[in-house]
Amino acid sequence: MGAWHTKALGPLLMGLAFAAHAAGDGKFELTSSDLKPGATIGKDFVYGGCGGKNFSPALSWSGAPAGTKSFAVTAYDPDAPTGSGWWHWQVINLSADTHALERGAGDAKDPKLPAGAQQSRTDFGESGYGGPCPPPGKPHHYIFTVYALKTDKIDVPADASGAMVGYHIRAEALAHASLTGLYATVPAK
Repeated sequence: MGAWHTKALGPLLMGLAFAAHAAGDGKFELTSSDLKPGATIGKDFVYGGCGGKNFSPALSWSGAPAGTKSFAVTAYDPDAPTGSGWWHWQVINLSADTHALERGAGDAKDPKLPAGAQQSRTDFGESGYGGPCPPPGKPHHYIFTVYALKTDKIDVPADASGAMVGYHIRAEALAHASLTGLYATVPAK
């Protein structure tokens, strides 16, 4: 790589190194009384069309970095056979004094979110939590992530795509913490 490329990429690489450090310093943590890392996700949190109750799980977080002005929460399945994964839940504009979401907070019809929070459209085509419902086969990974953001608000349309919301979240992220659960649909006999 030439000197020009090194100079041009230097600030970007330093920014990526900072982001990796902030996200991986072990202080910012996401926990759940409903989900255990690496374990099978319970039927209460599975999409209704797959025989579940479609409750969003209880989530709590601590240790956000200095400068956090708001939080965002996402649930994402990178294993969905779409070529781009599947957005199951996105909540933005959670105030900096929010440190938990109760079970069922992501209900599409009756959300129990703090004032000012906004749920965006999922890949199910509606706002609100949509639980696991993979095609029959091997277990999918469901990554629940909380992001500490350096902005008070992410301003996107209510019908913004998961990719657009994800872009804005990542552009404003100071740090993130995740936990991953598993779920597989058993083939019908």
